[in-house]
Amino acid sequence: MPSPYRAIFSTPGTKGFSAAGFLGRMPLSMMGIGVVTMISQLTGRYGLAGALSATLAMSAAVCGPQVSRLVDRYGQRRVLRPVTLVAVAAVAGLLVCAQQGAPEWTLFVFSVGAGCVPSVGSMVRSRWAEIHRGSARDLHTAYAWESIVDEVCFIFGPIISIGLSTAWFPEAGPLIAAAFLLVGVFWLTAQRATEPVPHPKSQHTGGSALRSRGLQVLVATFVATGAIFGGVDVVTVAFAEERGHKAAASLVLAVYALGSCLAGAVFGLLHLKGNPATRWLVGVGAMAVSMIPLLLAGNLPLLAVALFVAGLAIAPTMVTTMALVEAHVPRTKLTEGMTWTSTGLAVGVALGSSAAGWVVDAAGAKAGYAVPAVAGALAAAVAFLGYRRLAGPAATGGRGEDDRDLRTDGERVA
Repeated sequence: MPSPYRAIFSTPGTKGFSAAGFLGRMPLSMMGIGVVTMISQLTGRYGLAGALSATLAMSAAVCGPQVSRLVDRYGQRRVLRPVTLVAVAAVAGLLVCAQQGAPEWTLFVFSVGAGCVPSVGSMVRSRWAEIHRGSARDLHTAYAWESIVDEVCFIFGPIISIGLSTAWFPEAGPLIAAAFLLVGVFWLTAQRATEPVPHPKSQHTGGSALRSRGLQVLVATFVATGAIFGGVDVVTVAFAEERGHKAAASLVLAVYALGSCLAGAVFGLLHLKGNPATRWLVGVGAMAVSMIPLLLAGNLPLLAVALFVAGLAIAPTMVTTMALVEAHVPRTKLTEGMTWTSTGLAVGVALGSSAAGWVVDAAGAKAGYAVPAVAGALAAAVAFLGYRRLAGPAATGGRGEDDRDLRTDGERVA
């Protein structure tokens, strides 16, 4: 392991919570695509599959920030365990209803409950922020590491979910995803030594973290970015099925995540200076441009190459996003602030997967890639229009109103 990564794991407990976070985040890449695969196999309807996947994402978007706000006040263990049990029970109900051919409205009801999952990635990143709060360099590497973990989840998650659902039984993917969530959350919350200390209610003033003007730009951009991801997932499954290789969709999506994983690994080794908002804007623009070749891919190998290139912009942009969140959100609302970016992605995934499903049903898989292309253009436009909010001085510097500092590299950090 390169020395910057070795350094961040020198603190006791870091390996344990990062490993637990890996398991807890596997459903992020497994549940939505697992539901799409399950429903498409059971009913043959991509529109319904996309709508259910969108419902899952929308539910997570609504519940996630509220769960994280409670975590900031009461701690991870006290909040995450009951919330996880509710989500797992809802997944069980969804699978039973799908398998038994229950009315469609029951599928949507249980999808709402299944989407009530904690943002495990935000919980892990808040632990890193607490441990490496005084070192911008170590925190950059830690965020890069977690982006690598995210992408490893997206490499193996779809393979596991789609592979089990096509080779074993349709409900297998979502079932295993629920098991990962249960084990990961309970393992993470069992590690009390690295759990951030909750802040007293008296410190939670000023309303939601979303009142930050900088965070508003990040979340709005991530809605469009999430539509890219949701659209790519649904359309790629349909694209592979049209060519008689539906199971290969998991491998193609894994290549997409592999590009991001490799870029994130290299990005974590760099000690970058200058304004992070500029790097973020370039990253969003690169993601938008990388969607254009998908419209031209005529077979799975070309699609895989195009997605690999597209993936190179993802992890560096996500790492920079976390640094910007920390710079623009008070310390007492950090977990909530990180979750709002995930919420933006979830809303976008919901919109993108739903729109892509309907386009595929109406015009075919290749036409469906217009959805992520349009979403990329919107993301770039929003990022450009909101750039000045992120590039200017942060109101809190990520440390709360009474605890500000500027590091020598010109970046405001917590």
